[in-house]
Amino acid sequence: MALFLNIHPDNPQPRLIAQAAEIVRRGGVMVYPTDSCYALGCALGNKSAMDRILAIRQIDLKHHLTLMCGDLSQLGTYARVDNSQFRLLKAATPGSYTFILQASREVPARTLHPKRKTIGLRVPDHAIALALLAELGEPMLSCTLMLPHESEPPTDIDEVRDALDHAVDVIVDGGWCGTEPTTVLDMTDGIELVRQGRGDVAMFGL
Repeated sequence: MALFLNIHPDNPQPRLIAQAAEIVRRGGVMVYPTDSCYALGCALGNKSAMDRILAIRQIDLKHHLTLMCGDLSQLGTYARVDNSQFRLLKAATPGSYTFILQASREVPARTLHPKRKTIGLRVPDHAIALALLAELGEPMLSCTLMLPHESEPPTDIDEVRDALDHAVDVIVDGGWCGTEPTTVLDMTDGIELVRQGRGDVAMFGL
C-alpha cells in the first residue's frame, strides 16, 4: 500500500515533504500535485521507477517524459538552451508550460525520445512541487497522471488512491489542482505550439 500524505498546498509541512522525497530518493514512484494537475514522479536516474510510470500510463518514450525542475538553473543544466531561448524561459517560469528541448549529456539516454533525443522540461508554479524538488536537490522524471481508459486527469484524490494504492509508493494529497494540462511548446527549431493548455502563449508570439 502507498503511503498517503496530506500536505498543505500553500504551506507544505517540511517533515512530510522530507518523508515523500526520501521515498523517491530510494526508488519510489510518487503521485503529487502541480499547478496544472496531478503528476507521477520518480528519481531521474532510476530506470525501474521510470518503467513503472510508463506501465501505469500505458505509454512508451515516444510520449515525452518531463524533467520537473526546481528552478531555471536546473533546466539549463539538462537542456541545450541558447540566449534567446533562455530569455523566453525566464519570462515563462515558473508556470504551466512544458518545453521540448534538446537534452544535454546530463540526461540519461534511456529517458529521451528514442529518435529525436529530446525531453520535456518544466518549472512548476506550485508550493508542494517546488518544496519536493528543493528537498530532492535534483529534477524529477515526471508525467501527467492519467488513469487508464480515462480522458481527463483525475481531481479526486480518493479515486487516485483506489486506482493506484498498490502501483505507487507515496500519494501526496495537495487538494484540488485542476484538470487542464500544461501548454507544450517545442523549442528545438523555433517555437511550435504542440498543445494548448493552461499556459498563455501570447508572450511567445503565438
